[in-house]
Amino acid sequence: MRHRIEYSSSGCYTKHLFLKRRVKAAVCRTMKYENVDVPCLISVLFTDGPGIRAINSEFRKVDAETDVLSFPVNEFEPGCFDADNCEFDHTSGKYNLGDIVISVPRCEQQGREYGHSVYREVEYLTVHSVLHLLGYDHVDEGEMKKQMRNREKIIMGEKE
Repeated sequence: MRHRIEYSSSGCYTKHLFLKRRVKAAVCRTMKYENVDVPCLISVLFTDGPGIRAINSEFRKVDAETDVLSFPVNEFEPGCFDADNCEFDHTSGKYNLGDIVISVPRCEQQGREYGHSVYREVEYLTVHSVLHLLGYDHVDEGEMKKQMRNREKIIMGEKE
């Protein structure tokens, strides 16, 4: 399946080819695991702390930096992707799922804290965000969060 990822960046993150490769791999694995069998479009913005803070403040009214933000275009029940209820992008010929914003410095910091590379952290956060675009959420410590975390672990484990 040929999913399309449109990359953009603020700051000095335009040259991170390895980050883009990891994002693409994570998107493809997540879509496969979730049985998304139509070509989809996702926009990804690489930014820094102040950049993600501004976006977080503007769209979520939370004046704080974070590692990743997800902005789904569609509303799905978790695990129930439905192309018939998905926005279609006529320019690309793909189903638009939404936008992901990733703070590269936060990924570097969290990678160090968790004992792995920035690339692995970007990959994990991409899986996390794609699940949000597909209807999963974790607003509380309940069953939905457990379901999402379980899926993240399985998808990340497929690679290893």
